[in-house]
Amino acid sequence: MKMRKTSYPYMLWMIIFILVPLFLVLYFAFTTGNSMDVETFRPSLANFKRFLDPIYLGVLWRSLSLSLISTVICFFLGYPMAYIIARTRKVKTRNNLIFLFVIPMWMNFLLRTYAWLTILGKNGIINSLLNLLGLPSQELLYNSGAVVLGMVYNFLPFMVLPIYSVLVKMDKSLIEAAEDLGADKKTIFSKVIFPLSMPGVMTGFTMVFTPAVSTFIISNLLGGKKTTLIGNVIENQFIYAGDWHFGSSMSIILMAIILVVMALTNRGGGDLEGRGGTLW
Repeated sequence: MKMRKTSYPYMLWMIIFILVPLFLVLYFAFTTGNSMDVETFRPSLANFKRFLDPIYLGVLWRSLSLSLISTVICFFLGYPMAYIIARTRKVKTRNNLIFLFVIPMWMNFLLRTYAWLTILGKNGIINSLLNLLGLPSQELLYNSGAVVLGMVYNFLPFMVLPIYSVLVKMDKSLIEAAEDLGADKKTIFSKVIFPLSMPGVMTGFTMVFTPAVSTFIISNLLGGKKTTLIGNVIENQFIYAGDWHFGSSMSIILMAIILVVMALTNRGGGDLEGRGGTLW
């Protein structure tokens, strides 16, 4: 099939802003030398061997575990929300509820995360209420719990929206057929609704896990130096340490992990479009 001329600008955009940066990251990852002096570059796998240090493997494990925890929490919170909204009969009410989920996403990501500092801080809203009740202040910031909370807050809509999109487009005749055959509500949900909503669940899993595992702003603000994630290490290599080679190698490793997760979720969830749902 010949490529249409109208697609040329899009292809040029992909080459300049996707393929070229990806090639540069790969080039830096598989070379060593002074990051500011191309003449010193030489092929090497030393960057990947360096990543096998237990310190960096521990950071990677922490990133994966916290991201998985936040993704699971988003699922248990997001699925009931999406189900309730999808079952709402009035279209106007349903659209208003979805609108409430979308509104926070219009605000800057950094500002949304900063807001939690005023809530969880030592002199924040929660500790102020505890003090009014005569209770001691709690250390709510700069720990793994605060990081997970920030992830769940910021990425919960990415779980709700795809699940809702599948549920609201689900063929109602399948549910009616199950009812005619004598199935109760619990059986209908477990045997009909939930299996058919799996494409949305898998899409939501990917959309939450991917930004969570690579985030560095949330861990910087809410985790402090006590909760360092792989995104923080990559940021440090590029901005402060100036070792673009090691930073690029970690980026490639993280990219590979994300691609594996996406492949597994796509295999388990099937085709979202083919099951009667679209993402947006």
